Amino acid sequence: MISYPQLGEIGSAAVQLILVVGFMVVARGFMDPKRNLHRSVLLGVSALLALRYIWWRATQTLAPPGLTLDVAASWSLFALEALTIIGSLSAFLILSRTKARSEEADEHANLSAEEAPLVAILIATYNEDRDILERTIVGAKFLRHHNKMVIVCDDNRRDWLRDLCEAHDVRYMRRPDNEGQKAGNINHALDRLAEEERQPEYVAILDADFVPHRGFISRTLALFHDPAVGLVQTPQHYFNPDPIQQNFGLKSSYPDEQRFFFDQMQPSRDGWGIAFCCGTSSICRWSALREIGGFNTESVTEDFMLTLALQNAGWKTVYLTEPLTEGLAPEGLKEYVTQRARWCLGLMQIARSSLGPFAKSNLRLRDRWSVIDSIFYWTTTFTFRIAAICYPLLYWYFNITVVNAGLSDVLSYFGVYYLWSLMALNMLSRGMVVPLLNDVSQLIAAIPITRAAFTGLLQPYGHPFSVTAKGGDRSRVVIQWRIMAPFLVMFFLTLGGLLIGIIWDRFAYFDAGDGKWVILFWTIYNLFVLAMTCRACVELPRREIHVADEPEHTTFESDGVEYWLWITSLTMDTVRVRGVTFPERTYGMLTIDQISGPIACYVIAKTRDGARLQLLPNETQREELLVRLHAEGDEPGVSHVHAGALLRDLYGRFLPKYSSED
Repeated sequence: MISYPQLGEIGSAAVQLILVVGFMVVARGFMDPKRNLHRSVLLGVSALLALRYIWWRATQTLAPPGLTLDVAASWSLFALEALTIIGSLSAFLILSRTKARSEEADEHANLSAEEAPLVAILIATYNEDRDILERTIVGAKFLRHHNKMVIVCDDNRRDWLRDLCEAHDVRYMRRPDNEGQKAGNINHALDRLAEEERQPEYVAILDADFVPHRGFISRTLALFHDPAVGLVQTPQHYFNPDPIQQNFGLKSSYPDEQRFFFDQMQPSRDGWGIAFCCGTSSICRWSALREIGGFNTESVTEDFMLTLALQNAGWKTVYLTEPLTEGLAPEGLKEYVTQRARWCLGLMQIARSSLGPFAKSNLRLRDRWSVIDSIFYWTTTFTFRIAAICYPLLYWYFNITVVNAGLSDVLSYFGVYYLWSLMALNMLSRGMVVPLLNDVSQLIAAIPITRAAFTGLLQPYGHPFSVTAKGGDRSRVVIQWRIMAPFLVMFFLTLGGLLIGIIWDRFAYFDAGDGKWVILFWTIYNLFVLAMTCRACVELPRREIHVADEPEHTTFESDGVEYWLWITSLTMDTVRVRGVTFPERTYGMLTIDQISGPIACYVIAKTRDGARLQLLPNETQREELLVRLHAEGDEPGVSHVHAGALLRDLYGRFLPKYSSED
């Protein structure tokens, strides 16, 4: 540790932390996150500090060798931490590059109507409701690219869906079985298309709950100017808050959990040539798909598997960082956890597949590294999150010191590494890495993900396949007791250990010396994480939300009188206006921009400065509303952290009597 004798050990460590903060504040003025050199410097220092920290852990903090519980606990935590650091080093290396392709798309985007290739848009569905499917079908129909065919691939053989497709003049396909799940469903459609007189030149894949923006096809086709490109992936955006945003009331101040991956990690992977397909919101060259035999069914994450199959055949997979689709995030915690556990299982299946990192194939070294990086992420990140909660209890209840270190050393080695990396990542990602909230989002799914990771590695096949549920009743408070239970138990065990250590001398061990302060801080931090995780398991009611980009003028006509009002929020079913208050059940006609003709409506509730109206659109107006709300190209959701708003929303959620949320 760098020492300043006049300050003492704690003072010297504090100076190092202050220097990190000072340098990062100054660096914001000249570091450009878009420049690979600047990214490499920031993350290279993070890597060096990580190596410095893990070397200190290995040489100065472990229990002496022997057949003791101290050795077992100390060395097992270190081993897990070392593996996590390896995963972090890999992530730092990936993030040291980034690639933006919008200018490239601009340069090659001007296709004439005669040049426009035929694109098949496949909408894969299994159990989605009518409203969800209709939104996606209408969005696909209204794409600006005219030379297209929209095909709904129904894996649940529903007659009402066949009739809906007929009403919207799109094609409908079903198959006699569900073999191969989603991949098998898409492959069935590809085989049917191959039998037709004219095949498409490109195939776009949409999940049933993802609506394409009107420029989705034209923007992605521009990147196929390179004949080696086999697939273009675009980010997934969500028009509803995910469970963490919803249950903490952060839908307008904190990004969804997937934003860091789609806005930061995927462009960086593209910089290395290892961006991968994420299923929906992607488009693939027909000839490339037919060359590799369609979607591989060895993994439930058929999208990543498709990437590897294309790369194995010599095709490029690239990424366009533009909001070109928007979909439905998991609406409940059970769905959120199930989805992530399925992704983890799929990755473990890939690790053991014919295109795994150590299999005999034509994959490049970087492609193999891409898979290994993902394996490290799924097997270490969530396991370490559980360990970080459990290991301090060994001290409070059994006097086992898992990290034998003084406070000054922890501040110097761990504190400097953690603070630098946190500030560097936030500089690159516009503040997306928020302590506590990031911990909660990982911890809440850590147990099923860890189980899926290791059972998947040992026995990759034979596990039931769970489709993420959509829709359903979200109108009441639901407490997810089964998800909450282990965290509630850990909270009371942690609190109990802390209280016993404070009030009962027999348990107030001082064997750890100055290191007891480390355990104390670690324990208190865990209490906050566990309390917030339990709070996240209380699911709050949802309603459809789609706030207008900015207030707009409208006219409302009732009983022959025309009123000039402002629209402040708009959804498929309701609109909120301000300017005049009306009594409930007032009927009238409302004019909305981009909607043909006035829409019939009536007042369902008075507000302080206006009213909330129930819309009664006809079929044409309903389609136009769907296009306006979900397909016009605006970026939904939150793309970066608003610090002040985040603190305000958290304060309002945990002290609801002071919240002014409407």
